[in-house]
Amino acid sequence: MLTKISAKNRASLLAIVRRFPRQRVALLGDLVADEFLCGEIARVSREAPVLILKQRERHILPGGGANAANNLIDLGANLILAGVVGEDEAGEALLTYFRQKEVALRWVLRLPGYQTPTKSRILGVLGHGHPQQIVRVDREPSTLDRGTRRRLSESIVPQLDEASGILISDYGYGATDAVEVDFLRRRIAWRRDSRPLTVDSRYDLLRYSHVTASTPNEPELEETFKRRIGNNLTLLDRLATRVLKRRSLRALLVTRGREGMVLYEDGRRPRRLPIFGSDQVADVTGAGDTVIAAFTLALSAGATFLDAALLANCAGGLVVMKSGTATVTGRELAEAIRNA
Repeated sequence: MLTKISAKNRASLLAIVRRFPRQRVALLGDLVADEFLCGEIARVSREAPVLILKQRERHILPGGGANAANNLIDLGANLILAGVVGEDEAGEALLTYFRQKEVALRWVLRLPGYQTPTKSRILGVLGHGHPQQIVRVDREPSTLDRGTRRRLSESIVPQLDEASGILISDYGYGATDAVEVDFLRRRIAWRRDSRPLTVDSRYDLLRYSHVTASTPNEPELEETFKRRIGNNLTLLDRLATRVLKRRSLRALLVTRGREGMVLYEDGRRPRRLPIFGSDQVADVTGAGDTVIAAFTLALSAGATFLDAALLANCAGGLVVMKSGTATVTGRELAEAIRNA
C-alpha cells in the first residue's frame, strides 16, 4: 500500500517544519568537498579522441557529511558540526563556506598532511544545452587512525547534551565508525526513546546497532547482502527486516531512486512511499544527504517515523530537481507540502 502526503496529514507535517528552527542537531561525520569544473565543449583533441573543454566555472561545495550538514542549516536547524579537513584548498573552501553560514568550527579538526576527501566532477556544455557530467575524479585520504577518531568523539561529547538529535554520516573516510558511536551512546547515557540518533553509512550498515534509525539506499542494501533486489519487493522486505532486527533499530528507511522509499518499523508492515513530485530527475548528487538531514531533523522535532519519512521523501524529490550538490530550504519544503 502506498503512503502519500494527504489533506489529512498536511497540517501535522507543516507543524513539524515550523519546529525546525528550534532544533539543535549535532552532525559527526566525513566532510567531503564536491568540486565542479564546468566548461564549454570546444572540439575534439588531435592528441587523443577526447573532448577539449574551455573552462568557464569552478566552485567547491560541501559534500558527503558536509552536504548533510548544509541541508540541516538550510532546513532551519541550529548545527553542531564535527569532522576533519586537511590543510589544503578543499579543506579551506569547506571552512570558509561554513563560516559564511555562521557555523561554529571549533569541533572541526584541521590535520596537517591529511587530504580532504574531494570529488571533482567535470561537466561539459554544448551550445545552449544543459551541463552534462563527463567524468568524476576522486581524491581520497588515508583512513584516519583510531586516536584521531576518539579525539573527535571526545571533543563533541559536552555538546551533545544540548542536541535534540544526532546524525552520523559515515562515508568510509574514518572520521567516525560504529565503535565511536557506541562510545558516544555510553558517554551521554543516550536512550532510544528520547533524542534520535540516526546513521547514514556507505559501507558498514551492519556494524551500527541500537541506534534510532538508518537510511540506506537500495544498492547499499544489495552490497551488504551480496544480493540483487531489482523488482523483488519480497526480497527487499526480507533483507530490510533482517537489518532492522539484527541491529536493533527502531526504523529503517530504504531509498529506491525513482521507486520512492520504503519505511520499516519493528512490529509494523512496510510503508511504501512513491517518489515525490516529477520523475524527471535533473541530478541525484547528494540526494541521500538531503534525505537523512530531513529525516533526522523531523524526528528531532517530534515527528513520528512515518511523518519524518514523508518529509524526507518530499525533500529528496525536491533536491533531485536541482543541478549539482544542492539543498532544500524549510520554506521550499513547506510550500511543497501545501501544494501536494
